[in-house]
Amino acid sequence: MKFVDEATIDIAAGDGGSGCMSFRREKFIPFGGPNGGDGGRGGSVWAVADRNINTLIDYRYARRHDAKNGEQGRGSDQFGAAGDDITLRFPVGTIVSDAETGELIVELLDHGVPVLLAKGGDGGFGNLHFKTSTNRAPRQKTPGWPGEKKKLKLELRVLADVGLLGMPNAGKSTLIAAISNARPKIADYPFTTLHPNLGVVRVGPERSFVVADVPGLIEGASEGAGLGHQFLRHLQRTRLLLHIVDLAPFDDGVDPVKQAKAIVAELKKYDPKLHAKPRWLVLNKLDMVPEEEREARVKDFVRRFRWKGPVFAISALAREGLQPMIEKIHNHVAAEQREDPLPDLRFDAPIGDA
Repeated sequence: MKFVDEATIDIAAGDGGSGCMSFRREKFIPFGGPNGGDGGRGGSVWAVADRNINTLIDYRYARRHDAKNGEQGRGSDQFGAAGDDITLRFPVGTIVSDAETGELIVELLDHGVPVLLAKGGDGGFGNLHFKTSTNRAPRQKTPGWPGEKKKLKLELRVLADVGLLGMPNAGKSTLIAAISNARPKIADYPFTTLHPNLGVVRVGPERSFVVADVPGLIEGASEGAGLGHQFLRHLQRTRLLLHIVDLAPFDDGVDPVKQAKAIVAELKKYDPKLHAKPRWLVLNKLDMVPEEEREARVKDFVRRFRWKGPVFAISALAREGLQPMIEKIHNHVAAEQREDPLPDLRFDAPIGDA
């Protein structure tokens, strides 16, 4: 299924039904009085986050969503029936905003919790509503109130504990496949990953965390080069970033340190808050480096990169060095969860900046 993380839709709540002007007419009852009922309420539009949905593809092609109008009131004291509500189901992590004003409406972060998007119009009053001691035969009625109509922008930001960051072909997809239940496409050419992948890493009984893999970044991504900048929004809700670097020999004299610095620079240009997140260095493809050169290669990279944070030298393909890294990641995530159960989940930047 195609991954879609943006869509624009039009929604319309139902209009309220008009009130009825009617009088009771029965044999031997010459002055029956007013009996026109009120109109029914129009249907509302609700949003619900569903953890079983992971893309906005349904809203890329179905852009119009209308609730039913309320029925008109009738005589014999009959009120009109209310219009049926409609419920739109979105992936957890969807941001709903007004497409015309950019105003944030809601962030859907809790599975199964309904949120009102557009309220249905109230029904109009029938003449029964206007009966008084001095106005015993009222001929007033009111039309129903219109329902709310909105044009919405939908933007999905996946919820994950750990995000993988790096150049194309750095081994991110191989790593997420090695440590989690995700099965992304893996090949030996750049930009194999075309959309985010989520995987659950099982550390032990009731011990797990979620990893997000996004398309690789290249220099100039903040100006639109490559694919990664389109999906960096999916890393904004993570608690930890893993910067994956290909430590194997490069062709054409490409320096991995220079590429790693370019990634960090693009991250800072895109979002300083994302750049400030905790970030660990993961030096991958150690199996492609001669065993006697590995330690020196790692130390040389760390020295030239001027890195002072945690460093892990691994081989995702050979599954070397993964378990210690997974344990430390889980400990970090668990500690962060205890301190702040909902970090950086609330939307605080203009829609469209991502």
